[in-house]
Amino acid sequence: MQPLVQMNNISKHFGGVRSLEDVSIDLYPGEVVGLLGHNGAGKSTLIKVLSGAYSADAGQVLIEGKEVKIPTPRAAQDLGIETIYQTLALADNLDVPANIFLGRELLRGGQLDEDGMEVEARKVLERLKVKIPNLKAPVYNFSGGQRQCIAISRAIFFKAKVLIMDEPTAALGMQETAQVNELIMTLKNEGVGIFLISHDMHDIFDLCDRLTVMKGGRVVGSVRTDDVTQDEVLEMIIAGKLPRV
Repeated sequence: MQPLVQMNNISKHFGGVRSLEDVSIDLYPGEVVGLLGHNGAGKSTLIKVLSGAYSADAGQVLIEGKEVKIPTPRAAQDLGIETIYQTLALADNLDVPANIFLGRELLRGGQLDEDGMEVEARKVLERLKVKIPNLKAPVYNFSGGQRQCIAISRAIFFKAKVLIMDEPTAALGMQETAQVNELIMTLKNEGVGIFLISHDMHDIFDLCDRLTVMKGGRVVGSVRTDDVTQDEVLEMIIAGKLPRV
């Protein structure tokens, strides 16, 4: 099977600071890859290269086997790469359809097609089994889990092949975390590839097929989740060494 994403030998410097050095990582359809490491390990810089927020100084990115350039976030979206940051980037004062179509609104006769957006929003929410009691209410009325599901639904409506999720359950309670994790498994079963950044080891081991650990802007190693313990992963994060076989 061909990888959805291959990032080969990616390097990124900011002045004299080395944020990424010769980083390689891949992602397959229907796979969840956990991206782990302490703050400053390079995780966020790496996903910003993939999401078009940063340009790499060296290396190549391939999407479905084809080398691509990703100069902007819109270019990433055009390639089927969607990013959901911890801050969500929802407009609190707007309703659910307006948030799902934010920046990519549907038009009819030169006017906003509000009815069409509501119909399409309802379809994608129903497909993903996301329960929102009132689509026309401003999203500030909703819980953190519902807001996270709205952000994920937006990405999926626009046919994301690759979903980058940065600490998706960091501010959620147990029930809301379970709701978001169930949605992640639904997307995985639909063939979406997911990069998951999280510090929650329970989520990581419940959701991820593979783990890639970074430290100091480099990849320590990639391992199958079934092949390691939580203690071994913590050793990789802290000591920057692969587990002893």
